[in-house]
Amino acid sequence: MAKKCKCECPECMPEWLATFGDLMSLLLCFFVLLLSMSTMDAKKVKEAIGSLAGALSVLEGGTQTEVSRERIQKATPIQKSEETAQTVNRLSAAIAEFKQFTAGGKGPAITLQEAEEGFFIRLPADITFPPGSAKITNTDTLLFLKRIAIIIKQYLPKNIEIQIKGFTDNTPPPPTSPYGDNWELSAARALSVLKILIKDGVNPKQLSAAAYGQYHPIASNATPEGRAKNRRVEIWFFAKKNKEQIKKSILDKVNK
Repeated sequence: MAKKCKCECPECMPEWLATFGDLMSLLLCFFVLLLSMSTMDAKKVKEAIGSLAGALSVLEGGTQTEVSRERIQKATPIQKSEETAQTVNRLSAAIAEFKQFTAGGKGPAITLQEAEEGFFIRLPADITFPPGSAKITNTDTLLFLKRIAIIIKQYLPKNIEIQIKGFTDNTPPPPTSPYGDNWELSAARALSVLKILIKDGVNPKQLSAAAYGQYHPIASNATPEGRAKNRRVEIWFFAKKNKEQIKKSILDKVNK
């Protein structure tokens, strides 16, 4: 019987080494995926706080977090900072909590919206003031404003100004109101919100107030729903302009 020749094929690697190699490959894939996801998240966060790169443009029409790049490019730049990003996120969370606790209420709701000059919180007057009055008696609204004041103190950069704007519909104040017309009523409501923020610790140097009466409606005054939307107070946040920016803005308007 012929003797079989010994196989000269090289021995395969040990089984444990193959398993170890597979494990290392999987770990490599895992960390690559982590890196890619963290990069995407950073990009989304950067866009979500794009309001800081261009007028703090977030939450258009409520609590949305998608940012329009075109709006960011056209908007007035506001310096990005971690403080402002935290402010925007926490304001959004405060509004969401307010809506949750006051679920079932009728009429317009509090919203956080974008604008070319910054961003603003819109407070419907119907959940803030009694008809024809500038005194805030709603406990939920008072607590909400206190929460806003805390967020402003802790997270809002000092180079951001806050302006309180008062608006009304075209219905004159009732005879029992201490205010003779809508100018007085809108001014008194704006000052009322401003004084509450000061009382809760907001720096008065960052605050100002303005009255617009019935002349800047956002809906038709022909319907009760439209008038309810027009009765509002808005808390605006925007970056301070230096003298050069103000001069350039005036010249741009003159040259148009």
